[in-house]
Amino acid sequence: MTSQTPDVRICFVGDSFVAGAGDPQHLGWAGRLAAHSHTKGQPLTSYNLGVRRDTSSDVLTRWHTECTPRLPAGCRAGVVLSFGVNDTTLEGGTLRTAPDVSAANLHILLTQARSTAWPVLVAGPPAVDDEKQNERTAVVDVLFAQVCAQHQVPYVSVLPALRAHPLWRRQVREGDGAHPDDEGYQALTALLLPAWQTWYTTVRSGSSHP
Repeated sequence: MTSQTPDVRICFVGDSFVAGAGDPQHLGWAGRLAAHSHTKGQPLTSYNLGVRRDTSSDVLTRWHTECTPRLPAGCRAGVVLSFGVNDTTLEGGTLRTAPDVSAANLHILLTQARSTAWPVLVAGPPAVDDEKQNERTAVVDVLFAQVCAQHQVPYVSVLPALRAHPLWRRQVREGDGAHPDDEGYQALTALLLPAWQTWYTTVRSGSSHP
């Protein structure tokens, strides 16, 4: 690696949507964002740390331990977070995670991230093929946006656009009820790309602040 090419490392941490579940290309949106930057002459090392069924509580428990060995001192590091749909899933008629707990988990995580000096980008939870759950997720989406604003961390809300996106809804419906095919992930990537490009450019330049 030459001195002109910074050692940029990004951890994508979250749930099955981060992992790209349902995508036959095994890229999801995280892989597509990283690939886009690489093809534009801004190479990076990306780590996909998405885990199926993870809630915000699960991510809070593991994120720092998993990111630390992947983001060593000396590199230009960043963390992209996305979770929330599993929080709003009902099990036995009860929410897996209450909205106020989801928001508190994100607040704690962003507070921890500030102490690491790793800048963070947060992608909001997407839509599924269950409008009642989408309504519950919409509450979390608003809370997440508020928490990120308090921490001055960029937040991308994708739920409203995906709830109204015919291709996303069709692929989710024809799939497992939650995850799209590759075209759906391309649509989600397009929603995230503007914020990603701005954020990633600052991480790469070394001028970003958590």
